[in-house]
Amino acid sequence: MKLADYTTVRLGGPARAFVRAETEPELIDAVRTADAAGEPVLILGGGSNLVVSDEGFDGTVIQVATRGVSRDRGPGVLTVAAGEDWDAVVARSVAEGLAGLECLSGIPGLAGATPIQNVGAYGQEVSETITRVRVYDRVAGDVLDMPNERCGFGYRTSRLRGADRFVVLSVTFDLAVQVLSAPVRYAELAAALGVPPGGQVESAEARAAVIELRQRKGMVIDPADPDTRSVGSFFVNPVLDAPALAAVEAAARARCGPDTRVPRFEVEAGSGDGLVKVPAAWLIERAGFGKGYNPGDGARISAKHTLALVNAGTASTAAMLALAREIRDGVRDAFGVSLAPEPVLVGVTL
Repeated sequence: MKLADYTTVRLGGPARAFVRAETEPELIDAVRTADAAGEPVLILGGGSNLVVSDEGFDGTVIQVATRGVSRDRGPGVLTVAAGEDWDAVVARSVAEGLAGLECLSGIPGLAGATPIQNVGAYGQEVSETITRVRVYDRVAGDVLDMPNERCGFGYRTSRLRGADRFVVLSVTFDLAVQVLSAPVRYAELAAALGVPPGGQVESAEARAAVIELRQRKGMVIDPADPDTRSVGSFFVNPVLDAPALAAVEAAARARCGPDTRVPRFEVEAGSGDGLVKVPAAWLIERAGFGKGYNPGDGARISAKHTLALVNAGTASTAAMLALAREIRDGVRDAFGVSLAPEPVLVGVTL
């Protein structure tokens, strides 16, 4: 079987072995068995943040297909099996009068992946509501409860990211029991909802607005829309200190005109003083790579969003990575900033 059939970007060669784990014991046993045999392991969730080489994976791919959502630990506490569809979890939380996940609507993938890269969008991050992550520790051979403070959450990262040691089994969220959303912090979403930043609306209204915004950008999976054949945002918004921001501003004025202002956003609390995020899409566009940019080898930039690199239907992983390198190098040459990839790269490097 080709891993292209299991990734949203529809790229990736074959796996040497493939196991589907539908229960937690099956998942743990599959990992233990492969580890005991010295077999390389790739844990596969929804495939929405995965770029696999054209040669595939020379080992065992273990697909997480576990199910289960419970509310038996408190009124707003939701414990979710790793294999649950993430957007379905968000929809359920909103329907049950729980707030704190509504701005994370429309994101493809599974619940177990959300703590790994600290999934966030439109002013919310899962780290704000996660209380614990239950994991299988492949080194110790035990199941552990990892509280929030031990997860090492940061901007699009955590202790779990890049650490093959831990396999996520379930995630527990502590949500507000209320019909109103959490305060809307993201300016674009607040404007769409007609409220000032920090205002609140019903969570269902916030969810609908987020999905509409994501659809406009091709960030909601739709088989009829080729612009959604991607891994979502390919690059992480760079986080800059004051000297680095000043250098980018000087380069932007020289390149785009003396009145150019570089947009920036505050970094989440606890991520460092004096740091700001600069939109990678802004840098990419002003480095000369606009929406729809197409080098002609089957991989292109989405016509809807500059951060999404799209498989037009005939791309290879090699072509996708060549486009990503061209963009990365162009932004570095123009602004002195090296963009980092957001998806997990398997068998390839940028």
